[in-house]
Amino acid sequence: MEQRDSKSTEPSLKGTFASVMLLAAFLIVTWVGVLWLFVARG
Repeated sequence: MEQRDSKSTEPSLKGTFASVMLLAAFLIVTWVGVLWLFVARG
């Protein structure tokens, strides 16, 4: 069962990594946008 678990978790780990990177990119873009608005208004 350990071999099956390790084989089945590899694709999900890649998917999780991709999801985390997309979430991080979204947060960075959001913060940059908010900072830009703050600087532009200030």
